[in-house]
Amino acid sequence: MNGELGSFVVDAPPLPRPVLFDQYWADLTFLHWPVDPAVVAHLFPPGTRPDVVDGRTYVGLVPFAMRHTKLGTRWPLPYFGAFTETNVRLYSVDDAGRHGVLFRSLETQRLAVVPMLRIGLGVPYTWARMRVTRRGDRLHYASVRRWPERGLRCSVAVTVGAVVEPTPLQVWLTARWGAHTRKAGRTWWVPNEHVTWPLHHAEVDGLDDDLVAAAGVPCTGPMLPPVFSPGVHARFGRPTTVHPRR
Repeated sequence: MNGELGSFVVDAPPLPRPVLFDQYWADLTFLHWPVDPAVVAHLFPPGTRPDVVDGRTYVGLVPFAMRHTKLGTRWPLPYFGAFTETNVRLYSVDDAGRHGVLFRSLETQRLAVVPMLRIGLGVPYTWARMRVTRRGDRLHYASVRRWPERGLRCSVAVTVGAVVEPTPLQVWLTARWGAHTRKAGRTWWVPNEHVTWPLHHAEVDGLDDDLVAAAGVPCTGPMLPPVFSPGVHARFGRPTTVHPRR
């Protein structure tokens, strides 16, 4: 894997201005499973493909809390800027060599966010009843989908442990400086920047999930060792189009 990480950008490149959104991502748990790239290749928009390391790609289930969202860097969004979210994501690379994520679903408890970001950025947000509870080092994330595919559930319980030095694979999975999406008949790159993730060991105490299977992603092996992060401050820049090679 070290050779494949040779050209991988570990630190966020400078974010093109203007900044569209400024946020804090808090209390994240990263759960991952291996996936056969050939099986999910049809899910990727033109100009992108599954990002592969050691012949595999991965699907991530990432529950967390969004806080302190601002429009640009100056205008807080008090109601819309704080909510719980759970992402199902694949790992993408485009013809320009940018390594990102491709979201298959994003649960949110804020109904107004769903049409705004589906239409504006082509990101597949869904509406769910959600909560995150924390007692000491134990967290429980719970969601029940309201729309679409009403009734899909996700419950994740973890105990947070000591700080860990990330493995090369954990760096590959978390050092992602943008997302690929599809809207208006085009593929787009939405850049972001944040500091390196502070990561902790996490022990899964309970997991009951419908979301990964509902996203059309079959896993080919057991879950990787999970990790937790207390969070990072992140910013998003203006989307640009991805031009497929001809």
